[in-house]
Amino acid sequence: MLVVILSVAATAGATAQDSTSIDDALYGRPFIRTLSGTSIGGYLEGNTNYFVEDGISDGFSMEFRRFNIFLFSPISRRINFISELEFEHGTEEIALETALIDFRVNPAFVLRLGILLPPVGMFNQNHDSPLWEFVERPLVSTQIIPSTLSEIGFGANGAVYLVPFTFSYEFYLTNGLGDGVVSNAEGRTFLPAGKRANQFDGDNNGSPAVSGRLAARHDVGEIGFSFYTALYNTFRVEGEMVDEKRRLTIAAVDYAADVGGFLELKGEAAYAFIDVPAGLAEISGDRQWGAFLDAVVPLWRPALEDYEDAVLNAGLRMEAVDYNSGTFRSTGRRIYDEIFALVPGISFRPSPNTVFRANYRRHWFRDLVGNSAVKTGGIQVGFASYF
Repeated sequence: MLVVILSVAATAGATAQDSTSIDDALYGRPFIRTLSGTSIGGYLEGNTNYFVEDGISDGFSMEFRRFNIFLFSPISRRINFISELEFEHGTEEIALETALIDFRVNPAFVLRLGILLPPVGMFNQNHDSPLWEFVERPLVSTQIIPSTLSEIGFGANGAVYLVPFTFSYEFYLTNGLGDGVVSNAEGRTFLPAGKRANQFDGDNNGSPAVSGRLAARHDVGEIGFSFYTALYNTFRVEGEMVDEKRRLTIAAVDYAADVGGFLELKGEAAYAFIDVPAGLAEISGDRQWGAFLDAVVPLWRPALEDYEDAVLNAGLRMEAVDYNSGTFRSTGRRIYDEIFALVPGISFRPSPNTVFRANYRRHWFRDLVGNSAVKTGGIQVGFASYF
């Protein structure tokens, strides 16, 4: 039996699906409403852009970013299947983000295998656009943590309930990032470039990545601690060693809270350690970090017919990324290559699963040696909705 769910369901909560735990994000999506058969759902996202960089602008443009399709099927009482197929910018890029099986032994132990999202930070698993009040994804979650990161592997997750707290865990072995972490067109160490075109075919070095997250949740909010570590370079070819083994490690902490219904907070910070070839540490960067904090407050709850949960929100995002943390050996001066950004905005949710948003983005970029910051400002107006 095929159940096609095309209507946006109303759920409790003002700004998003606040009650959904980060580790439950896969199953918190609104299209899952059936206990048998297969459910189909998804989300779409579009926006406009107008940016000026140091007085120069490319003008106004419109962008249809994503159209994602979800499939969910409860195969049996203990086995679930879920997948996500993403279309970016029309059909410019088509990617299978998730395709996994969960086998629930009990709530404290669920075996997961397939194409999954490693649980580093909160955003990689909880990245659906309708959940967020801002058009752009957080810099730390896309530049330091290479979200969205999909890898094939297996592991386990579960939750233990000790009132008033819920403790949860996730632990996975997956194919890791590849040589592009250092060998890329960015001219710096750049973890997102480590995603491999043949990621689902096998590992480039035969050494799986290890990732995990521990979290504690209370009525007020949730805090999580996570990591991702892997040997990323191709160090062996046909049994012969061709390079030293080089490891990358990401450590992250995340926090989400709804304070009394009048303030929603979301934040994430990550630090990355990357073993790079000798002599490249100062230029490429062997240590990187980033952080963001979103603060959202409801301004007005209009009385609209058929939209009982409609709300107008105001928000502010503060974020920073440092691609090269350290000092030059020769001079002792600080290495820069960093971005700082402020993003005020407003958003309107006629229902919790649909958002219209307008942001003003202002960010400052300083190059490797710390020359005067390149200033960029712009306005983005967009929408996102589950279906």
